[in-house]
Amino acid sequence: MMKSVSSLILSAAISVASAESIVAVYDLEGPLTESGMSEPSLLSMDLEATRPLTLFDITRSLGQAAADPEVTALVLDIDDAGLGLAQLQEIRSHLLSAREAGKDVWLYSDGYNNGTALLGSAANHFVLMPEADVSFAGISAESMYFKGMLDKLGVAADVIHIGDFKSFGEEYYRTGPSEFAEKQTQELIGGIFDQITGDVAKGRRVPNEKVLALIDRGTFTAEEAKEAGLVDDLKYRTDFNSELKDKYADAKFDDEYALPDLDGPEIDGIFDLFKLMLNAGKDTGASEDYVAVVALEGGISSESIAPVRQEILKLLKDKHAKALVLRVSSPGGSALASEVLWEATDEWKAAGRPFAVSMGEVAASGGYYVSSGAERIFAEPSTITGSIGVVGMKLVMAGAMEKLGITTHTVQRGEYADAMSMTKPFTPEESKLVRDSMLDVYGTFKKRITDGRGDRLKGELESMAGGRVFTGTKALELGLVDELGGLSDAIAWAAEKAGIEDGNAQLKPEPKSMLEGLFAKPEKSSDDEIVRMSGSPSPAAAAIRTAVRDAGLSTLPAPAHAAVERALNRLDAISESSIQLIGPDLRIRW
Repeated sequence: MMKSVSSLILSAAISVASAESIVAVYDLEGPLTESGMSEPSLLSMDLEATRPLTLFDITRSLGQAAADPEVTALVLDIDDAGLGLAQLQEIRSHLLSAREAGKDVWLYSDGYNNGTALLGSAANHFVLMPEADVSFAGISAESMYFKGMLDKLGVAADVIHIGDFKSFGEEYYRTGPSEFAEKQTQELIGGIFDQITGDVAKGRRVPNEKVLALIDRGTFTAEEAKEAGLVDDLKYRTDFNSELKDKYADAKFDDEYALPDLDGPEIDGIFDLFKLMLNAGKDTGASEDYVAVVALEGGISSESIAPVRQEILKLLKDKHAKALVLRVSSPGGSALASEVLWEATDEWKAAGRPFAVSMGEVAASGGYYVSSGAERIFAEPSTITGSIGVVGMKLVMAGAMEKLGITTHTVQRGEYADAMSMTKPFTPEESKLVRDSMLDVYGTFKKRITDGRGDRLKGELESMAGGRVFTGTKALELGLVDELGGLSDAIAWAAEKAGIEDGNAQLKPEPKSMLEGLFAKPEKSSDDEIVRMSGSPSPAAAAIRTAVRDAGLSTLPAPAHAAVERALNRLDAISESSIQLIGPDLRIRW
């Protein structure tokens, strides 16, 4: 009997040894989108046939690599990677899983910063270029304020807040943060900084005090990073590649391991374009049960949530869609649109199918509103969430019109018919009416949370509301979320809940290249949808955009220009609804 068992073990060992081992290689250049959808444009002459790489793609591949006995090592190159902190934390968790499975994890970089330090702390082979740029000096948060610019344009923002910590809108009527906004920013930055330094110290087995001391130096060399134990080795890229080839001489280096085909349709001529037009928008359908993953990315408006809502209602009719994971990466937006999307998720829950939310970089205010009904909410430690409060706002263009020599005269019937006019600020009576309406929205917001969270909340909701913003770690302590984890964790929970053994998941709608998106047919409303949602841009924001362009602000540095564009995009949402569930525009430099 013993001989038989020994023979089986030897046979298995020979089988494993004879199988070609795999080294999974990941070049994470550029941003990882959540939805994988590209905005088509006929103005671009170099329409891409490739579709974007998504976080869903990468995490699924990393998860399979960690579990695959044929994969002996993972190699990551993250130079020029546009990864958010929450995305980095999720990728890091997969690298730690691979390490626990006994696999080598290699990371190479030309620079040492917060992102490379965080991922490198999960690698057992962290290699820097000898002359690497080291910028591991902590994190900072920068907010931009536009009152001065609006003053020059003759525009004023009339803002009403429900909640002392509800700081959205301050950027339009202040030149700096309020005391409450400053306090919560300090708390957020402190919490995220502690997460980064703690993970680096623990992963590299370096005392936390040593990591903090290096950060406070402001700069140090790659050699000093190695001496401190923050990296394992210093090598030029050619030498690094040679070392990998020597170490894994019999292995296959696979840079497409368990990733989808990103190349898209092959276009060699006009007939291929015709074929693409005929096939665009066709749904291949699923033949087995799966977890549907739907992404809500960016600000919340009728326009942005319409396709998300439509997809959820469409999935309700798919018998193979056994569970839903809503990936939320949104600072919020329109209160009305948030409620409309919440109702669609409530329809899903009413069907008795599991519903989980995976929070990304930010899921605040309206982003938390649409998450609150989930059976289980997953957040990364650094996720920015909460911001349970309401803002009412309108832009007053009277000054701008006066500069142009335009005067107005109003005739009305109804005492408050012109309350939302852009030519004047709110009167005290109108402010009270708007505030009363905001209080109703605030009450509904809190009810959605108490109904969704129930006794999982740890304390009185009002003490967590008022516009207060939290990291995912703090939100877990308060019971606003259920678990620290990423998209993969949410999918695994939903699969188990739905009884899908293999955890099969699909990102819906299926990501498309820019070229495919250009020829895709408009999404048809479901059979029971008589009217569809739509959105329109703000005339005030459009006017300000024109003035900004004429003022030459397009020549601003990229980060400042992006901040101005985000501010204008937020103004677009005001035209849809004067009542907003939106968090602060906090951009963290890490």
